[in-house]
Amino acid sequence: MTDTTRVAAITGAAQGIGRRTAEVLAGEGYALALLDRQPVDGFPAALVHTGDVADESSVADFARAVDDRYGRVDVLVNNAGIACIAPAEDTPVDVWRTVLDVNLTGPFLLCQEFGRRMLSRRDGSIVNIASVAGLRGVADRAAYNASKHGLVGLTRTLAVEWGGRGVRVNAVCPGFTDTDLLAGSIENIVKKTGRSHEQAVAELCRHNPQGRLVKPAEVADTVLWLCGEDAAAITGQAIAVAGGEV
Repeated sequence: MTDTTRVAAITGAAQGIGRRTAEVLAGEGYALALLDRQPVDGFPAALVHTGDVADESSVADFARAVDDRYGRVDVLVNNAGIACIAPAEDTPVDVWRTVLDVNLTGPFLLCQEFGRRMLSRRDGSIVNIASVAGLRGVADRAAYNASKHGLVGLTRTLAVEWGGRGVRVNAVCPGFTDTDLLAGSIENIVKKTGRSHEQAVAELCRHNPQGRLVKPAEVADTVLWLCGEDAAAITGQAIAVAGGEV
């Protein structure tokens, strides 16, 4: 690592969008600090930390580990998240709280820890991975939708508070994305409804003008752009990467 190497902290990096984002940023020369509840392999040069984004002490430990390894952080990507698919009237309160803790409180804690460090240097970029479910209503996802709407609101608030102090904060809002996690949801639709795999995907994409799933690389490339100098004037935005779905 050189004095000019940029450092990116990424949560939920073991799979899906988080993993692809780590790969893309590593390919552009970023040094990586990766946080996940499960082991993250394939990044031998990275700082890999096992922990829970919703746990304050775990987040603080991660931030200290980044300080010890790199002495700085330039980018934070809040990607870790979980879902609950159930009608609102059947969503248990403990599940509601868990989803809000992981999807909203977790990013808040990470923004606090790493935001303080960025503010002290008057430089940094934070990208929160929200969802098109944070821009509109999606049935049977009350807890998830609420958490992602909250994450968009947090993004815009921090952008206003920190914009004049050198730190940009944006959100990327993917549509249904072709990950292993979504593959499990598609298979559940197939089993429950008897539809084909293609029909199940089409049902998920019915609001998407392009009629297809988003690729993790498309989300990761948007994150990369938001982290760089070409997006220096972009802050407080919630950018949908969803094939035209809003």
